Amino acid sequence: MTFNPAGMDRRPCRRSALMARLVLELNELGRQQCEQWFTTVPAARPGKRCRTGDPRRGNAIVRVDAVTICGTDLHILKGDVPEVHRGRILGHEAVGTVEEVGEGVHALAPGDRVLVFCISARGTCRFCREGRYGQCLCLGGWVLGHTIDGTQAEYVRVPYADMSTYQVPDAARDEEILRLADILPTGYAVGVLAGGVRPGDVVAVVGAGPVGLAAIAGAQLYSPGHVVAIDLSDARLEAAKHFGADVIVNNSRQDPLRVIRDLTGDLAGGFRMPSDTAAPSAAQLNGKNPQWFRHAGNAHQLVMAPSSPARMLTESAVKP
Repeated sequence: MTFNPAGMDRRPCRRSALMARLVLELNELGRQQCEQWFTTVPAARPGKRCRTGDPRRGNAIVRVDAVTICGTDLHILKGDVPEVHRGRILGHEAVGTVEEVGEGVHALAPGDRVLVFCISARGTCRFCREGRYGQCLCLGGWVLGHTIDGTQAEYVRVPYADMSTYQVPDAARDEEILRLADILPTGYAVGVLAGGVRPGDVVAVVGAGPVGLAAIAGAQLYSPGHVVAIDLSDARLEAAKHFGADVIVNNSRQDPLRVIRDLTGDLAGGFRMPSDTAAPSAAQLNGKNPQWFRHAGNAHQLVMAPSSPARMLTESAVKP
């Protein structure tokens, strides 16, 4: 999955027709200026080597040493991301060794061991300057395994290599660093930081898969009072305990709302709900679109969903 911080800015905005036209013109200008950075070079095909010569301006050719599969890749295989053309090499997470660098690359050299991040960004447009690299106007954002060939190959061409890779400490193992390409940042940024977790909070994480486990682990940095893991799989719940959840709920057998209310003293009357919703039941939490909720007090918090004002995080909320 690719985390989109810009999606979390909920300030009201009224964009005039003139502003809309200016944005379109800027986008087109950015595309024209960045074409040279994204000129296609031959990439690897399954079972074949990638030609490593001519990495193009700003790009680096990285030999892939470790790679993983994201849930987003599975969505692509199911046909949920139609803009990914047939034959595209998937993958947007890798640890590897720099083989060649193109003109304009200053921070990397052949032989450097790097983490290839899931987001590619030039770093010069408005959104990049605001730290919203997923919205890069220079054809950046989630491109690897999406609009260009990705990391599930022997070699990968990384655009905007200075901004899109991180050098790896010598003592760190590939498998340890690989989780920093997408899984851990997603759970931490979308769940913990966006949820505003604070010391003493009660944090509920719905879905104890890789991203949910990352949110559970990240929440520990803020000394929560309790971390509640909610899932239908007992195996995942056991993993959640290992990652720091002190309360686990299998919502096929227990009502998670009852458990959370018991932990929070019912928050002096319960959760304050949006006016058009009712408190979610265990059955609703099993569904794909659970009702989000938040509380009336300040002593406890639930981790928020990134696309709503709610205070609960589900894995489905951070996956396309």
